[in-house]
Parts: sequence; C-alpha cells; structure tokens
Amino acid sequence: MRSSPRTVEGYRTDLRVFLAWLAERGLDLAELRTSDLEAYQGGLFARQKADGKLYAPSVAANRLGTVKTLFRFLYRHSYLLHDPAAALILPRIPSRLPRVVLTRAEVGRLLATPDTTTPQGLRDRAILETLYATGIRASELASLLVEHVDTDERVLFVSRGKGMRDRRLPLTRAAAAAIEDYLAHGRPKLDAFGRREVFLGGYGRKLLRASLARIVRGLRERAGIAKPVTAHTFRHTVATHLLQGHADIRHIQVLLGHRSLNTTQRYTRVETSDLRRVLERSHPRGR
Repeated sequence: MRSSPRTVEGYRTDLRVFLAWLAERGLDLAELRTSDLEAYQGGLFARQKADGKLYAPSVAANRLGTVKTLFRFLYRHSYLLHDPAAALILPRIPSRLPRVVLTRAEVGRLLATPDTTTPQGLRDRAILETLYATGIRASELASLLVEHVDTDERVLFVSRGKGMRDRRLPLTRAAAAAIEDYLAHGRPKLDAFGRREVFLGGYGRKLLRASLARIVRGLRERAGIAKPVTAHTFRHTVATHLLQGHADIRHIQVLLGHRSLNTTQRYTRVETSDLRRVLERSHPRGR
C-alpha cells in the first residue's frame, strides 16, 4: 500500500532526527546495539521543543516506530545480520479526547460570517459548509477536484484520502447549495489558471493547508469565537453532533474514513463527559 506524501514526509523527518542523533554520537548504523537504541528511546521522551515544552508522547512513539521499521527492513533484506530494534517495545499511547468541539450556536455564527457578496466569501462559506457536512480532513478538502463534486446528487468523492482510500460522502442540502453557488458565481472570478481544484487560494492558485488555516482562523476571529478553531475542529464537531443526534457510530466511522472503529469510539467519551457536566449541573446531589 502506498503512503500519502504527507506520511512519507513524516517518515523522512523521523529518520533525519535519528540520523542526526547518530552523527552527534559518532555511531554507525551497522554497529548499533539494542542498548544504543534504548538510549535513543529514552531521549525521545525527554526531548524538548524550542519553547522548552516536551514533545507529545505520540510524536516520540511515532519516531521510535519509524526506527523499528527501518531496522526490520534492513534485517529482512539482509543488510544487517541482526535487528537491534526488535526488542524495543513501543509505548501504548492513550487515545485523547478531541480538544475543541464547537457548539451548534458557534457553528451557526461561523457559517454566517463569510461575506457572500464576494467571490472569496462564497468560497469561504462553501468551505465551512463542506467541512461541517462531511468532516473531511484539510488535505482532502484542498485536493478536491471539480469533477469530484455532484451538487445535484449531493455527493462528494474523496479520492485517495488517508491510507490512500477512496470514499463517497453525502452532502447536506446546505453544503450542496453553498458549493453550487460558489462554483457558479465565485470560483470563475478566482480561477486565473484553469485549475481543477474546487477551492482556490490567492491569485487563483491551489489552496494550501496553511492558507486554509488562515481562512478558518480569520473567520473564527470575525465570528468572535474564543476557542482555537481549525479545519480539523469541524471533524471533531460533526462527529460529536451526529452522536448527539443518535447517529450510528459505524456510519460516523465511514463518514470520517476511520479504518478502525476504536478511533471513532473516542467521540462516545466526549458524550460521556457532556453527560457528566449535565449531571453535575442538574442532579440534586450533583453539586
């Protein structure tokens, strides 16, 4: 299975960190012992970022996993006589609850923020409606092509999403209408190069993830929402709102493109935390 360009770049970053660690200590890849890799493992979980904060445990675990994969590859293809990383145990990283979930009122304020009298406003409204309707990832949204959207049938096709998997997603009526309005009246005024992507950035170029982040941040500020909202926030939000509306968790799994149901089930824990707050606020002995 081919990995996405973003995943490949993540592996490259992990390997650059590891090779720099070897170079600092004058260690040779072919002569490494398990004890050397255990020292690297310990250093990963104590490594600090530029601001002095520790890296998240998941970052350290991913970098250790990349090293284990590297040595497994070298050993299986007879580049090494033994695998010094075989005995390393990857730490179990607990699944975290989504940090930010928007309320329905906050979503409504955001959706009402774009100035739909401008091409950019039509685009921004369509972006927000698409994110809230489908929960697609920022990279998936930026890669959507015009032929991937059918506003008549209200269907959106995600080509080669995470894990290089395709999926077809239904659009809400509001999202289909916003996209159709943007395609008819906004996008033609933004498209200077005949690009195929649905959503275009500045000067008619492809919408980059960084540009999408700036758009969402600007809309959040104009809407007066204090929470740190990103495109990914809509992914957490739509899953939570669907659960609150009694949607089947397996349907949410398909919508979000999760390979494992365990990934989707963390949203049920959000519901439990909501229930706890209600209990504390409303139960006679909750306070």
